[in-house]
Amino acid sequence: MVKSRLPLINEFSYIQSTMPTPDIPAGPVAGPTPSDLPLPSPQLLRSALGRFATGVSIITCSGPGSLQVGLTANSFSALSLDPPLVLWSLRQASSSLAAFDAAPHFAVNVLAESQVDLSRRFASSAVDKFAEGAWSPGVGGAPVLAGCAAVFECEVASRQVAGDHVLFIGRVLRLADLSVAPLLFQGGHYRMLGEIL
Repeated sequence: MVKSRLPLINEFSYIQSTMPTPDIPAGPVAGPTPSDLPLPSPQLLRSALGRFATGVSIITCSGPGSLQVGLTANSFSALSLDPPLVLWSLRQASSSLAAFDAAPHFAVNVLAESQVDLSRRFASSAVDKFAEGAWSPGVGGAPVLAGCAAVFECEVASRQVAGDHVLFIGRVLRLADLSVAPLLFQGGHYRMLGEIL
């Protein structure tokens, strides 16, 4: 017995038989050109971007003189599985930029729900941020935090300026994946993982 194949979404016959006929105007319709559109204000952009829920990470490196450097970030993202690449961005105005710019390695410590206080600590101007948490040196000396939801130890593949940020792309050399709930950030607030839909 041959099983019938489910149609692919991009098959013409499937689209033709299941989708309503679009109301196409007789002539071409011109939308606004990019030059016609005003740029959104930074406040409006920040508010809209805040609707997107993210994880929370502490990104670390070993700075000049083996100084431990770390900061809270939610700009971390996957980039590629093969080769294994991740990315994150840092404001050009950040006092930590020089250290990350010079470091050949960095670690992304994806925080668990129980580590919200550490997130706040590394987002502050505390002098000795590493006084709290169970830290150990990882690849290239980048500090790795115990108890995280995940850890990605990376070598820097590239850096590039993008607007008012610097984009860091890292090649993942080693990772850890723990079965703990991650900490979330959305709408300017820390949040917990909800029910699976």
